[in-house]
Amino acid sequence: MTSSTSPVAVVTGANSGIGRAAALQLAQQGYRVFGTVRSIEKAAKLQARAQDLGVVIELIELDVASDSSVQLGFNDIFRTTDRIDVLVNNAGIGGNGVVEESTPQMFHDAFNVNVVGAVRCLQHVLPKMRAQRSGTIVNITSVVGKLAALAQAPYVASKWAFEGLSEELAQEVAPFGIRVAIIEPGVTKSSIFAKNIDAPNQTGAYDSHYRRMFAFYAAGIVNATPAEEVGALIHHAITTDTPQLRYACSWGGPEIVAGRARLTDSDWVTMAATDDDSKYYAAFKSAYGVDLGKS
Repeated sequence: MTSSTSPVAVVTGANSGIGRAAALQLAQQGYRVFGTVRSIEKAAKLQARAQDLGVVIELIELDVASDSSVQLGFNDIFRTTDRIDVLVNNAGIGGNGVVEESTPQMFHDAFNVNVVGAVRCLQHVLPKMRAQRSGTIVNITSVVGKLAALAQAPYVASKWAFEGLSEELAQEVAPFGIRVAIIEPGVTKSSIFAKNIDAPNQTGAYDSHYRRMFAFYAAGIVNATPAEEVGALIHHAITTDTPQLRYACSWGGPEIVAGRARLTDSDWVTMAATDDDSKYYAAFKSAYGVDLGKS
């Protein structure tokens, strides 16, 4: 149950995956949760799960890709609350393709949702947080925000940008008592994978790149971390007395982030230069401790 003194959280992309898990986790911990969804009519599973758990998620129809939709959505939120304690910027889309074969529109779309969408929400929330001199921003980036994963150029570029924006924001808002936490999931159980199966390969020159990308996700999907574990980590990041800026998590996440930090840039480029998939998979396992099941 929530009360008039309950902390208030807004979770974007709350209809599935990490967003749904975060919304439910925070509601179970006593937060008043506004979950943004693109269509309330399609949020039946979220509502059913909330009912099963005995919690309430207040649904707000909001598309982070649209200025007007975000404005209207936050207008709805601010009609019933004058404070926001937590914003979880989770809404996001994928985007497969090597740089040569990814259209400019693919990059525009990925950035508009994954980066600009978060900015739209931040600009509605931050004035409230500055006024109350408190608050937490949780930005859900990705392990590919630290590692340029093959054949996902639009997604990788947007997540690297979101990482940079998050670092910038953390310093900007610190004087106002506002904290930023960056969550970097590896492979988590989510509907995003069913929607992210494109492999343009228009030239035919990048067969191995797409093959290796799908090998990574094939291994990850088998071992995917339940989204509820990430939801619990988000709650921890918000409430801990020993906060961190970054939290790598989920299958492959901590290993890949740590492995890439150890790897020289020369070794990074050399790894992908081989035409032999088995050598690539073996090198990947050696560098990151992640078995793609192909070596």
